[in-house]
Amino acid sequence: MPATSKAQQKAAGAALAAKRGDMPKKELKGASKSMEKSMTEKELHDMASTKRKGKPEHKTKH
Repeated sequence: MPATSKAQQKAAGAALAAKRGDMPKKELKGASKSMEKSMTEKELHDMASTKRKGKPEHKTKH
């Protein structure tokens, strides 16, 4: 599943780093913390590797 915004892509990248042990899990906040707990490493990788070009900084609410 691709990221829908730059912020979501960045949060997925932080969660992936924590899941892999590259950064301490205690440094995670907000969305990245819940992503790390609820998503698999493959799901996080797919979301974090989404291209940023053309993505909004934050997803707008309708």
